[in-house]
Amino acid sequence: MAQEVGAQRIEDLSRDELLSLLHDLGRRWLAHDGLWFQAVERSHGMEEAIALDTEAWRDFTVNEGRRIMRFLGMEEGGGLDALDRALRFRLYATVNEQESERPDERTLVFRMRNCKVQEARRRKGMPDFPCKSVGCVEYSGFARTIDPRIETDVILCPPDEEPRDYYCAWRFTMPQGAGAE
Repeated sequence: MAQEVGAQRIEDLSRDELLSLLHDLGRRWLAHDGLWFQAVERSHGMEEAIALDTEAWRDFTVNEGRRIMRFLGMEEGGGLDALDRALRFRLYATVNEQESERPDERTLVFRMRNCKVQEARRRKGMPDFPCKSVGCVEYSGFARTIDPRIETDVILCPPDEEPRDYYCAWRFTMPQGAGAE
């Protein structure tokens, strides 16, 4: 059941109402992204939809990374700690459950524990979105925006068969000699 909001302007919302709005805005953004993709997929096929989606993410992920850095007052080159923090401020963080771990000082492993994109497609009886190629552009571009030294590798992402406890996973590493902030 929807919560009744008495405020007339965003500026008048309570903290809880603002957080609720933030999550709703994330869902709205994701719904638009998904509907756009599905329209292209129906009209031009999956291959063309993925090619166009990849180009959009190539630019968006850098834009999002820069905006997050500016919002958080971060400078480029903050290493894996900065990347870990920035990942928590992405739009996806408002709609998906994600986690990260540091198995060692040179490595950050990031997992998407649930994925609204894949869950929506499954609800509609559609096959999983084979997002690995798009994700490689997205996550490597985001990481390089935060710190150009960070290297990105996919651990698992559809069309790979995912384990039951997460949809995709990414490994970010600092190269030898680059420091391991």
